[in-house]
Amino acid sequence: TLSPADPPKELVVQGLYRYVRNPMYLAVSLIVIGEHMLTHSWPLLVYWMIWFAIVNVFVIGYEEPTLRRQFGESYERYARAVPRWVPKFRT
Repeated sequence: TLSPADPPKELVVQGLYRYVRNPMYLAVSLIVIGEHMLTHSWPLLVYWMIWFAIVNVFVIGYEEPTLRRQFGESYERYARAVPRWVPKFRT
């Protein structure tokens, strides 16, 4: 959530969340990888790899279990239908 002080009461599955479960983390990844591609900075790529590993642990270890507890079956259906990192565009 953008505001932890005011978490959503219902599961948000609209907008970019229709295609990928973590659009904000994915956007940061694409920006950092794009910066690496422009600058050829290997330390930047290593930074992204470490950052992505940490985010993955956080998402799998904390965020998803919390959402499962909070939203139950609706989150389970969502997680089965929408990928975590690589967008799936429906026709």
